[in-house]
Amino acid sequence: MKTKAAYYDFPFGNIPAGFTANIIEKRVVKERPALIFDKTIFYPEGGGQPADRGTISILGDNSINGIPVLDVREEDETILHFIDSSPEAIPPSGEVTLEPDAIRRRDITVQHSAQHLLSGTIVRIAGFPTVSMHLGEEHNTIDINGQSLDSETLLNIEDVTAKAIEEDLPFIIHLCPPEKIEDFPLRKFPPQGAGQIRVVEIEKLDYSPCCGTHVSSTGQIGMLRILGTEKYKGMIRMTFIAGRRCLEESRMLRKNAVYISQILKTPIEETGKTTAILLEKTTRLEEKLKIYEEEDAHRAAESLLTRAFSGSDPAKGSAFYAESFPDKEMEELLRIGKHVQKMTTAIITLGSEKDQKFAAICSAKGADIRAPFKTAVEKTGGKGGGGPSFFQGQFDSPEKYRAFFEELQKLPVCT
Repeated sequence: MKTKAAYYDFPFGNIPAGFTANIIEKRVVKERPALIFDKTIFYPEGGGQPADRGTISILGDNSINGIPVLDVREEDETILHFIDSSPEAIPPSGEVTLEPDAIRRRDITVQHSAQHLLSGTIVRIAGFPTVSMHLGEEHNTIDINGQSLDSETLLNIEDVTAKAIEEDLPFIIHLCPPEKIEDFPLRKFPPQGAGQIRVVEIEKLDYSPCCGTHVSSTGQIGMLRILGTEKYKGMIRMTFIAGRRCLEESRMLRKNAVYISQILKTPIEETGKTTAILLEKTTRLEEKLKIYEEEDAHRAAESLLTRAFSGSDPAKGSAFYAESFPDKEMEELLRIGKHVQKMTTAIITLGSEKDQKFAAICSAKGADIRAPFKTAVEKTGGKGGGGPSFFQGQFDSPEKYRAFFEELQKLPVCT
């Protein structure tokens, strides 16, 4: 028995306590236990609106109370209530109490109602229809058939929406039939072949066929905020929130603003300007630091070659040197290695004991260092790879790292 409409007549925020129904079937769908009732107060997922959550209790059996409802789906005109319970623990029939999560339902109802108001406002201001919508756990999106909305237009949409909320316009439900669908200036067309069409009206502002949950009036939405837009599949994807989510976001932003204000030691209203100045200074310092790092790496490369060859000419491709550094990170050693590569054609191996990584380099024309280094890495339990002139690797223990450097002493000349 299809009973999705059983919920809709309940006033917003006034979910009746002790709503009862009867179990008519138990099923296991894709290894998930589900119950089917003769009627339901749970909204099944559909039309971009997520399903209700809540609990089910078996009347007359105190041992089976508060069974969590994890999901609600409509399949072949049957509403499946997926539960967090073993099917064997549930009787094949009997009376139950259905208790949706009232806070979740109220939030989703507000978000859905806000979407109607927002989509209708966008059509009136910009002429762009909403193609699809998604109500998320944290924020919502609508996909709009249009090319762009500038910042001034977005602010205007928010202002017009806020005015409609302040006017507390009623949401009116029409059923067609008995009313005629042709009598309403619908924002979107109803599905083909549908029987009775449910039209949701925001008094004289918006008319849309919809079977979701809605508030009684726009004032119950409270507030709506557009968080941003982006291009998506040739359309505009708009992200928004409404109701208490706006309050939660405001609290989060305020908390972060106070924190940043305290760090920067500047009033909240000046944190943006102060942050921009600080970032500009940081960028200049980073540029200077990069120059100093390269100069330091060049000096370190010269020192390394002096240690490696004691002043002799290491220009021969057969020359080989390996050194492990206990305190340097691999990032710094790679900078040094780039300078070393410009100074010699020798095979140089640099290792970071701290990171348990190494890099081997050779700029000699025609040289290929892969085979011997791959053999040494595999023999000592490491992982590595690279090309003819650059090979790098890493180890998961200090012991393996040290064993690799011992193995390097046995390497044949790389040619």
